[in-house]
Amino acid sequence: MKKQYDVVIVGGGPAGLFAALEIVQASSLSVLLIEKGRDINGRQCPSRDRATNCANCPPCHVVCGLGGAGAFSDGKLTLTSQVGGRLKEYIGETAAEALIKRVDETYLHFGAADKLYGVGDGVEKIARRASLAHLRLVPVPLRHLGTENCRLVLKGMRDFLDPQIDLKLQTSAASIILDGNRIAGVEIEGGETVRCRYLILAPGREGADWLMHEARRHKMTVLINPIDIGVRVEVPYAVMEELTDVLYEAKLEFLSPRFDDRIRTFCMCPAGEVIMESTGGNDPVITVNGHSYAGHKSNYTNFAVLNSTTFTRPFSEPIAYGKYIARLANILSGGVLVQRLGDLMHGQRSTPVRIERGLVQPTLTTAVPGDLSFVLPYRHLTGIIEMLQALDKLAPGVASQHTLLYGVEVKFYSGRLQLTANLETEIANLFAAGDGAGVSRGLIQASASGVVAAREILRREKHQS
Repeated sequence: MKKQYDVVIVGGGPAGLFAALEIVQASSLSVLLIEKGRDINGRQCPSRDRATNCANCPPCHVVCGLGGAGAFSDGKLTLTSQVGGRLKEYIGETAAEALIKRVDETYLHFGAADKLYGVGDGVEKIARRASLAHLRLVPVPLRHLGTENCRLVLKGMRDFLDPQIDLKLQTSAASIILDGNRIAGVEIEGGETVRCRYLILAPGREGADWLMHEARRHKMTVLINPIDIGVRVEVPYAVMEELTDVLYEAKLEFLSPRFDDRIRTFCMCPAGEVIMESTGGNDPVITVNGHSYAGHKSNYTNFAVLNSTTFTRPFSEPIAYGKYIARLANILSGGVLVQRLGDLMHGQRSTPVRIERGLVQPTLTTAVPGDLSFVLPYRHLTGIIEMLQALDKLAPGVASQHTLLYGVEVKFYSGRLQLTANLETEIANLFAAGDGAGVSRGLIQASASGVVAAREILRREKHQS
């Protein structure tokens, strides 16, 4: 590793990888990519492999490492600017859609499946039925890679980049270094300094806390996104089959009659499995997520139901708030709680015996039966129940007493830097991209945001992208 580079990228997830791809294909600029996790092939989750409680690996291999959290996701590519991030707010809807098309072509080039869900006459029929249940369907053209194929696609990108850039793996960025109000470099763990003319910060959700700390340390403006907190729902595959066969992922929104909060479904995993992950940087918590594989199927479908809440000043710590909620579940269970919806509605905790009697058996076998009402605020829990009851009208069986609720699911992208249309911060030549910067909420817009930052660097260097 050299001491001086043209461009340093912090974070090896989709935003960082696509920024690097854009730069090396259009220029001879020297690039260093720093990633605190392992290489893609070195990422293994011991708790998943052995069906044990979370081992609290430092850092968690599910959310950290080359490829980012996306390498362990089930690989949904949502091909629209309407969901999955704020990209259109920065570059405009037309430009965002064109960039998403370009990013999609890159994924296809590296082996993404060409099958497209969420298009055709069946979508409109589902949308009409959803409206009768007071739900709004957001139609999304979508490709599904599968967890195992997602890793292969991202590994292809990594292999393409390997001879053209320097990779510094299993290394954390400690702090950014300024020269006045201009970026000068980055200090990595151990005190080593790397100088650069441009720095792209793309640390992902796992690095969001660190990014916000650095932003406040350098007196950058931090905006507050809504906080997404909720549960992962698991139902028999047949319950959601009519929706998932057409849409793969049904992105549905609902307004709580009681509190007027926006509640939405997220990350639907047909025939998938519920997983746990350790996230939150140096102060980790265990949260819940879901995956679907291309090669093997379960008998269940899982998805998140998230309550999106916007707080006002003086509140300024959304990540700390999300961790607080997650930590309550960790204290009560040692990891992830699971509760039957019927038990929740009857005001009683789930027990192993009650779970075993149910029609839905947990795919996350290490989840501990308990009571989510001890964890989630009343307002959040009320809205989640209201949405499940509305969903039951669209997909009968969702609000069954046997439905499983896992808690909690928290999305740590709630802090957001003030950025220009080119994703430059208030510090010259310092860019921020991806989920950790609050720009995106998924693979496609994270990837596209990395391209936006890279293109601005190329423009300043007078290279054509």
